[in-house]
Amino acid sequence: MEQRISFVTLAVADLALSRRFYVDGLGWVPELEVDGELVMFPAGERLVLSLWDRAHFEAELEGVTVGGPGLLPFTLAHNVETPALVDEVLALAARAGAEVGVASDRDWGGRSGYFADPDGVRWEVAWNPGPIGRRVVPGTDPSPRG
Repeated sequence: MEQRISFVTLAVADLALSRRFYVDGLGWVPELEVDGELVMFPAGERLVLSLWDRAHFEAELEGVTVGGPGLLPFTLAHNVETPALVDEVLALAARAGAEVGVASDRDWGGRSGYFADPDGVRWEVAWNPGPIGRRVVPGTDPSPRG
């Protein structure tokens, strides 16, 4: 198995509300939509974010309910090029209706803050000056700085 993530799928309680949040609020552009069932967004060079109506999601998982055994809490991360962009993205999320925390300079040398989408999914917005941070931001040099 290759070491990469292809899809991040979120089971959402209200697909229309989540779609409005991502499309109208955050400005994302869907690549695929199935009315009442799912919305898919390109989220990176080889990564897709899929919002899936919770009932359809649970049907696909053959009866496993959201929040049951095997469905763990998680965060998604969006890394940016500068510390100032952390604050800009958090402000954008707040304007879209997100619950937003305060950005902070972190002990690991970067800056980050969190917001929650309409279903409570937590997103970290981060600037990470280290090699792993540069690796995930398009257009940056992932080689170590000497």
